[in-house]
Amino acid sequence: MTKIFKQLGRHWAACLAVVALLIVQAYCDLSLPDYTSKIVDTGIQQGGIESPVPDTVRSTTLQALELLMSEDDAALADEAYTDPDADGVRTLDPDADTAALENAFTTPDVVLYMAAAKNAATAAGTTDTVVPTAYDLDAVATQLAAASQAPGAREMLQSQLTDGLAQLDETVADSLSSQAMLLVALEYDAQGIAHDVQMSYLLRTGGQMLALTLLMAAVAVAVGFIASRVSAAIGRDLRRDVFRTVVGYSNAEIEKFSTASLITRTTNDIQQVQFVCVILLRMVAYAPILGIGGIMHVASGNTGLEWIIFVAVAALLALIAVLMNVAMPKFKQMQVLVDRLNLVSREILTGIMPIRAFSREAFEEKRFDRANTDLMKTQLFTNRTMVAMMPFMTLIMNGTSLLIVWFGGKAMDLGSMQVGEMIAFITYTMQIVMSFLMLSMVAVMLPRAGVAADRIDEVIKTPSTIHDPAAPKALPADGTHGVVAFHDVSFRYPGSDEDALEHISFTARPGETTAIIGSTGCGKSTLLNLIPRFYDVTEGSVTIDGVDVRDMTQAQLHDELGYVPQKGVLFSGTITSNLKFGGDHITDADAEQAAEIAQATEFISAKPEGFDSPIAQGGSNVSGGQKQRLSIARAIAKHPQIYLFDDSFSALDYKTDVALRRALKAKTDNATVIIVAQRISTVLHANQILVLDEGRIVGKGTHAQLMESCPAYQEIARSQLSQKELNLQKEGE
Repeated sequence: MTKIFKQLGRHWAACLAVVALLIVQAYCDLSLPDYTSKIVDTGIQQGGIESPVPDTVRSTTLQALELLMSEDDAALADEAYTDPDADGVRTLDPDADTAALENAFTTPDVVLYMAAAKNAATAAGTTDTVVPTAYDLDAVATQLAAASQAPGAREMLQSQLTDGLAQLDETVADSLSSQAMLLVALEYDAQGIAHDVQMSYLLRTGGQMLALTLLMAAVAVAVGFIASRVSAAIGRDLRRDVFRTVVGYSNAEIEKFSTASLITRTTNDIQQVQFVCVILLRMVAYAPILGIGGIMHVASGNTGLEWIIFVAVAALLALIAVLMNVAMPKFKQMQVLVDRLNLVSREILTGIMPIRAFSREAFEEKRFDRANTDLMKTQLFTNRTMVAMMPFMTLIMNGTSLLIVWFGGKAMDLGSMQVGEMIAFITYTMQIVMSFLMLSMVAVMLPRAGVAADRIDEVIKTPSTIHDPAAPKALPADGTHGVVAFHDVSFRYPGSDEDALEHISFTARPGETTAIIGSTGCGKSTLLNLIPRFYDVTEGSVTIDGVDVRDMTQAQLHDELGYVPQKGVLFSGTITSNLKFGGDHITDADAEQAAEIAQATEFISAKPEGFDSPIAQGGSNVSGGQKQRLSIARAIAKHPQIYLFDDSFSALDYKTDVALRRALKAKTDNATVIIVAQRISTVLHANQILVLDEGRIVGKGTHAQLMESCPAYQEIARSQLSQKELNLQKEGE
């Protein structure tokens, strides 16, 4: 986990921008339920009336209201409105003290509305509640105006009003205060502007909701864009770091991880980290902001239903804890099984020809099925666990909604909650629950991504056993170049109990060919691999012109070498691009000359596109002999000082082998040539032949000298050459 956050920390500026945008998104998201509540409660139920203080009021209605106010409140109300217009309508001053006016108007509004309703019921001859009309309002206003003419009428009304309100309990008083808007609605209806007021409020509030929604959508798009760029950059950086690290690995590190595992870590594991980084930025950062904001909104209300949220969250946390304990071990196991499947797949695909040749298709299919089935079972278990979680999540969310509707309905029946408030409360509750749900989903994804991050970090932090020295030495500026010397060299593979090479000492000089021969597994290729530092010696030293190869930079060392591996390796591209693989300094003429020396010109010319002919990945569209000749030509085109041929002539026929070595001799007259070979014919004319047996030099000299003094060499020669050929050679000497 810390490794994932460390990767995000490299892009801290973008992460801060995402958090800032998420706060804006959460503000918009949390504001929308309030606007929904306003549209339902104020816009629909209250006709768009927000205050018990009317924006416009007829003089007769205002006078009736003022009779129900104290003298100070009546004076305040009278000053707050302009003089009547031609229709007798007075308009509220925009600079009026709205808070003080609301206190002054609320009770008179309720009383005047109830009086109008009573008048309407009396006119209808019923005791049931009847919705009053503008006519009933005018009738009551006229009655109050007439009654106010009597001495002490105002004081009597105020006294009766005070006594009546004192007898009401708090719940009823709150219920009556919500009816203050009804008088304003009745007054607007009398003025004929009720519809305009309602539509104006709905359009204004709806426009604000639309603006917030558009802002939220724009912010969500921006967050997604930034999060995607950050995750893509993290993936790019990880792939680059892994690639740079792996390219610098020696064979020991490559064998430690295996090629299949390194490919999985570079692709699948990095994709896991990328995906989780996007989720972390878009969901994990957003969920707490949204959840905390929702809790604050709910806590600021007075619904009395907050306990439902705590029950829902507790149920969610219990469910998540159970699932995490069940699924977590399987998530950690999954990446190992992916590695195993990739390894089996790679082995089968690269070995398809011997598999067919030995009729082992059925066996390999079973081996693949075992690896595939193990992965499938693990994935099925984790997927079923996740699928099982969803019904429980749905049950919790729907149960929460049911509880809110049940207890919210009772609160509405008591008059302590309105429909819009309940809708907003449900929305906030769902936002809070969804926040915890998002966190739970991420909590399930993180373990697998954490395992992937650990695997990637393991590759990046595994140092190569082959590295450049802190203070590299340069080769001598003058004198003979290309002298390769082994000084009592011993080498042991990592983890091995025995030396693969023991006490090897020899010198290979420019203008000479040094050949290494011996039985299979005697250490020939291992010896050659110590020169370019594919491995480092365990004891002794390998020097070039007197400088230990470990004291040189690898780039400087490799510039001196032309290496042809035992197995020819070509890269996708063209023949020219492969021949120029040694550097930009290689010209077309160099490539053509190298191809001619390597006896490759004939088959290249036979191709329709010549040197521009395409080469498939791994050189799969050329034969083994052609691949070897192109590999040899690639080394020759570089013009190195030292040539290393690791059994590079094995796929060539005898005629091509002879022609190639004759042309190569002319080309490498001033270079050091070291050849590892199996065939006597390849090393016959070498200036120095080293005979290896079980990691030791058991013979050193020319062919003639070894035929007289080295039994191991004699045995090899007799196994490859006829007695007639041996006699001819002896006579030629």
